[in-house]
Parts: sequence; C-alpha cells; structure tokens
Amino acid sequence: MSFSLPQINDNPDGGWGPSSSNLPDQFKFKDIPYAPYSKSDKLGRFADWNEATSDTRQTVGMVSAQNTRTGPGGRRREGAQAFGSGTASAFAYFHVEDESSFSLVDNKTAAPRRGGAFVRGRGTARGGAGNYNVRGGAQRGGRGFGGRGGNAQRGRRGWRDWDRNARTRESSVVISPQWSMLEEIEFHRLAKLRLEVDEPENINSYGRLFAYDKTFDRITTKTEKPLQQLDRIKYNTTTSDDPVIQQLVNKNTATIYTTDVILSVLMCAPRSVYPWDIVIVREGNNLFFDKRDGGPFDTVTVNENASDPPQDPPPPNPNNPSEKIPDVPTINSATSLSLEATYVNQNFAFQSVVETSPPPAVDLAHPNPFYGPDETEPLASCGYRYRVFDLSVQDDEDVKICVRTEVDAYLPGAGNPREGHGLVTIRALNEFDPRAPGAGGAPDWRTKLDSQRGAVVATEMKNNSCKLSKWAVQSILAGADLMKIGYVSRSNPRDAARHVILSTASMRPTDFAAQLNVSLNNGWGIVRTVADLCMKMPEGKYVLVKDPNKPLVRLYAIPASSFSGEDEDGEGFEDDEA
Repeated sequence: MSFSLPQINDNPDGGWGPSSSNLPDQFKFKDIPYAPYSKSDKLGRFADWNEATSDTRQTVGMVSAQNTRTGPGGRRREGAQAFGSGTASAFAYFHVEDESSFSLVDNKTAAPRRGGAFVRGRGTARGGAGNYNVRGGAQRGGRGFGGRGGNAQRGRRGWRDWDRNARTRESSVVISPQWSMLEEIEFHRLAKLRLEVDEPENINSYGRLFAYDKTFDRITTKTEKPLQQLDRIKYNTTTSDDPVIQQLVNKNTATIYTTDVILSVLMCAPRSVYPWDIVIVREGNNLFFDKRDGGPFDTVTVNENASDPPQDPPPPNPNNPSEKIPDVPTINSATSLSLEATYVNQNFAFQSVVETSPPPAVDLAHPNPFYGPDETEPLASCGYRYRVFDLSVQDDEDVKICVRTEVDAYLPGAGNPREGHGLVTIRALNEFDPRAPGAGGAPDWRTKLDSQRGAVVATEMKNNSCKLSKWAVQSILAGADLMKIGYVSRSNPRDAARHVILSTASMRPTDFAAQLNVSLNNGWGIVRTVADLCMKMPEGKYVLVKDPNKPLVRLYAIPASSFSGEDEDGEGFEDDEA
C-alpha cells in the first residue's frame, strides 16, 4: 500500500488559508457571494404578489421590519415568518428602468362596507383609513388598529389613561428654599427598627365619659338607623397648646411630649401613602411633636392604600388648553370623601353614646382642660388620659415620652372607668359608591355585610390599611378594652349629606392590630430613631415631611417663625411654647 499527499497550495503571504492570487481552478464558484440561511426557512411561492411594500422594484428580496408584525392591512400575525427570510439581497433582481409612467387601474366597483374602519379621525381626507404601517396609526389624525398610538392594544380603556400613572400628589406643606434638609429615611429602613416598651404609667385623666349604647350592636342592614347630625364640642389641640402638658413639662415628667393622633401617624409611617408632616420643636432637653392647624391630622383618609385610590379632578391638559375635561362628581373626589369621612366619624361617635341617665355619665379625675366658661354648646363624650412610656434602651439613660390619649365612651358593667376599666374607642368606616372610581373593588355593604362580613372586612383592611392601623395604635396607647367600628353608608350613592348606620363591629385593639400585622415594637423603634435624630440637632424647630410620591420621609431644619400664628389663620403655636 502506498499513500500520496495531496497538493497543498501554500499562502505566499504567510497567512492562514489559501491566497486569492493562488486559488485553484476547480473552485468554480468563487465569485458567488455567500447566502446566510436558517433552518426555519421554508420553500414557498416563486413570487409573492401579495407582499405589502411601497416600492417593489427596489425592495425585492429584502425583508422589511414593518411587515413582520400583526393585524389587517398587510401586517403578518405574530409568529408567522416570511418565506425566504434568510436570503440575501445579493441574489435580488433590480429593475433599473423607470416605470413610473405605468400604472395598473382597478375599474371594479367597490362594494360598500358595513361599519367603519379600525381608525378614528375627522374624515377620509385627514383621518381616514391610511397606511397602517405608519407608526402611531393612520396618517395625519387617524389611529390605526395596530399602531402604537391606538387604544386597541391597551389593557383597559378610559379617559386620560395616559395621565393615570403620571399624576403626582402635592406635598402637605410647601417646602421653602430657606429650609435645609438634614436627613432622608426610606420606609424599608424604618420597617426594620424594633424597640420593646413596658406598660405605661398613668399620670392623670381629664374629661367626662358617657356610656356606650349597646343597641347599636344589634343594628343590621334590615334594621338600619339614620345617622344624626349632632352639635357637640370635641377638641383636637396640638401638643404645645395643651395646658396639662405645659404643667408636666415644668415637673420634668418626660423628655418627649405628643398626642396619640400624631404618634400613631409616626408609628404607622411605613403604611402611609398620602403626604403628612409633623412639626418638631426642641427646647433644652425636651422635644414637642406638634401638628399644624388645618393639616392632614384633622381629617380622615378614604381608601388611601387602594390600588386606584380616589383622585381629585385632574388639572387641564397643558398641551391642549381647549380640551374639555369631563365633569367628575365632586362628592367622590379625594378631598370631598375625606371631609365626609371626618363628618361621619364624629357624628357616629356622638350618636352611639347615652347622654341621659341611666346609665350615668362618669366624670374623670379632672374636668376637660380645654372647655372654657364662655362655651355654650355641650361637650362630646371624651376622656383624656396622660400616659408616660419608657423608651430607654440602657439602664443609664432616661428617655420617656408623655402621650395625651383619648377614649370616647365606657362600657357599662365592665368595671370602674376612673381606674381604666371598660374604656371604649369609637370609629366609623364609610361607604360612598361601590361603582365609583376609587372604590377599590369594595362589595355592596347592603347585600354583603350580613352574609359575607369577612369579605367586607378584608377589603377594608386592604384599602384602608394605614387608617385602621392608626386607629388600632391609638386604642392601644389609650389602654382601651374595646374598639367599636361602625359601618356607615350613604342613603343614596349620589347624596353625600344623608347617611345610615348598617352595622357595628366590636373587637379588642390588640387582636385587631394582630390581624392588621401591626407591630408596636416597630412603631416604638421609629419614634426612638426620630427622637435621637432631633436630640443630636441644636435647639430650634424642625419638620418631618412625608414625600408625597415616594415611600420616604425627610427631616428639615426650619426658621423659628415658621407655622406661627402670624403666618397662618389658625391658632398655631406661639413663640413662648412651654
């Protein structure tokens, strides 16, 4: 056997592979370009006259990216591949002669079409069914079925959907250029804080309490009761204007002073969506957490945590000032619902107590500190309990917080209210219109409250997580034994002035907080962290602001004259705060 080596054509240039100058003659196809191919290519028509293209003479064999999509009007369906898509343009035939003078005329009578095309426009000239390959729909005014600007591709249709996610909330307070930002804390950092706090010390109690009317526990949707409008006085004074707290400051009772309404907002801050602000004043070694008159603490939110919360009427479109804005029912706007919920809460608490004996009213240790001799209207049932919580972490430090808490009534036969037994807090949830925007998918209370109460409660816990958490925290801070939550609905969904009481639920505050997954240890950790930040700063005035559109809070240093009585119409707090 013999073995002969084949002829090897070396590259005289010293490179890899054969040289173009020394190419063997048997390579007959050396001038034919390489055509890339794909296994998914299919053999189809020899010539496809139905291919939609604007110029067949110059684009034969080329694949247009616009013709690989969907829909009528020449676009392919998703996944359908053009035949011969792997061929190269080098094999295409180009006809270079000018045939613009030649045209094919269709003299057939077009049958009338039923219905309009998948476009919207002003007429056939400007908004008719144009070329669907144009991005954004039909040419000059129309919207194509497959275009990017059409409504057919959207998941849901509605007016101003383009602006739904672009709407931004305004801050609860105007940020002045004179303010300096000291700290910015995200909510996910606040949610990791923990601090265990022991049972509080009761300092004193003020006010008068009426007994809770147990007949409200037997109300059902079939025996609904109208909500009455009662004129009663109930005070919501800020911390620095409280005369009792001023006396406690002189006795060095605590380091931090606040109210349960302000403290609950801070402890439930990671759940909040709407903006809020807390004014913090440091005087010596004391901190005062205050609220502004007319601020977000004086009203109750509605469906704050819903996926699509109630909105105020949108501003005019700046790109089209002449655009007509549809009339949004003002009774279902966010501001109107907040005022309505505040009205419902107050009147339900006033109505659900027994003001005439029996059972008798109970006077606490001291009379109401805010009720003056010049007042003529009767006081509402309200008791103020001043309690001190120890926030110290180490044995050598003394950090205490004094909180003014509120209770609304007492439960007859549950013990002595003067000793803190049988105390009750009363709140109310309100239903406005299950079919209105911002309802959050809430079921109709009149049909579901008696038979499917669990579904109603679960929906409210989802849509009003922050509000219910604050109510639970306020009840725990006050040492209340029970929470009474009324379900109040409109008599007519289109009338926000008349309401009916459909039912009342009773629950223990600690159990309700556990259902809401509210951690008091996390809340106390947030309070201690904010207090430590402010105690590191020099004496002065600060404000803690919740960002209106982001889950974070910012701490600003502000001038001492900010939010004073001269700047606002409300009472505010003066420069000689205790």
